[in-house]
Amino acid sequence: MFLLYSSLLAVAFLLTSPWWLVQMLRRGKYRAGLFERLGRIPARLAPNRAPRTDARPLIWVHAVSVGEVLAVSGLVSRLQENARVVLSTTTQTGHNLACERLGEANIFYFPLDFTFAIRRWLDALRPDMVVLAETEFWPNFIRLVHARGVPIVVGNARISDRSYPRYRRFRGLLAKALAPIDRFVTQSDEDARRLIDIGAPAGRVIAGGNLKFDVTPPVEHVAFVDALRERLKQAGAGPIIVAGSTVRDEEGPVLLAFYKVLGKMNNALLVLAPRHKERFEEVARVVAESGLTQWRRSQLGENEKLNGGVLLLDSIGELAAIYALGDLAFVGGSLVPRGGHNILEPAHFGIPTIVGPYTENFRDIVTLFKREGGVATAGERELGDVMLRLLRNSSERRALGARGQKVLQSQRGATERLAQTIEGLLARADASEVRR
Repeated sequence: MFLLYSSLLAVAFLLTSPWWLVQMLRRGKYRAGLFERLGRIPARLAPNRAPRTDARPLIWVHAVSVGEVLAVSGLVSRLQENARVVLSTTTQTGHNLACERLGEANIFYFPLDFTFAIRRWLDALRPDMVVLAETEFWPNFIRLVHARGVPIVVGNARISDRSYPRYRRFRGLLAKALAPIDRFVTQSDEDARRLIDIGAPAGRVIAGGNLKFDVTPPVEHVAFVDALRERLKQAGAGPIIVAGSTVRDEEGPVLLAFYKVLGKMNNALLVLAPRHKERFEEVARVVAESGLTQWRRSQLGENEKLNGGVLLLDSIGELAAIYALGDLAFVGGSLVPRGGHNILEPAHFGIPTIVGPYTENFRDIVTLFKREGGVATAGERELGDVMLRLLRNSSERRALGARGQKVLQSQRGATERLAQTIEGLLARADASEVRR
């Protein structure tokens, strides 16, 4: 099975290589970390044949992109109390965030699932434990790690509504690929059920809760947020609506909804934060074509009076902290069928939050919030009316935010549970001399 998989992977890589090259040349995508992905080890991470100077166990954590890096940041800090932790990512944005949060020394790009690249990294790092965030099921990587007697944990595991039917079709193959994994710690009971259904050994699957409930907003942007809050106060801006993580085809409906608010509250301000940085210019044009007054975070002058228009947040990493300024939040990726984004960031501050009808990527979180009355929902046509209703009714708005914040606080603790699972497996591996 693995020989066939490796052969198909190599063929697919060769056939698609022209597309990858075009993306590198035109957009600069995938260029960063290319040699690390192919197995070249940077000097800072290459003890190679020398004895390891740090006697603590080494844990390799893998988190694909920004969302996963944020989720595991607390786990990494917790594990560092008793171990050395290295973190790999797949995307450049995830890599940059990991370097910003955890320091560059132990951050690198995850190797492509080719035997030659994986072996080089395993030879260099000699990990005592591997932790994969969410659903990073790379067959060759899992097989080669297991062959060295290294325990593997899949943490914060989830099986999305979109992926579940596809995984079920390949249950037989998945069962073989998942067999080496020592423990699956899932976000919810439903994710545990789905994992078992697609082939994970039932005795190794436990529900541990969602790490995202433990994430706190970054502290490095507090000074900017405080300064912006004072600036908005002096400008008489309000109410403030933060529309975060919007995707293509969402900005138009959001701007129309804001028009409705602005017609009744002429000092209102919309903070608009597109999900992907490559769309900043595109979204700026959409706002300009709408006729609304626009300011850009990257070009913000000191004397501009921010009210009655749109502040485009064309920056990376500030959104989670910016939510604190809002009287109301809309979390994007949910008006169109993209699965939605993280509603826990505004909930941290008790900001009343609206989502659209498409939230399957955060199925369990949104379901929980809905059950407890901690989030409002609206489609494209209703969005403006729902915004106006909440902004006009302060008691309803504040109660919505308070319920959301209470739900978040009630679900914390997944990080510690996962850390204890990892440390327990490490201790067992040490006691049974499974470590190399």
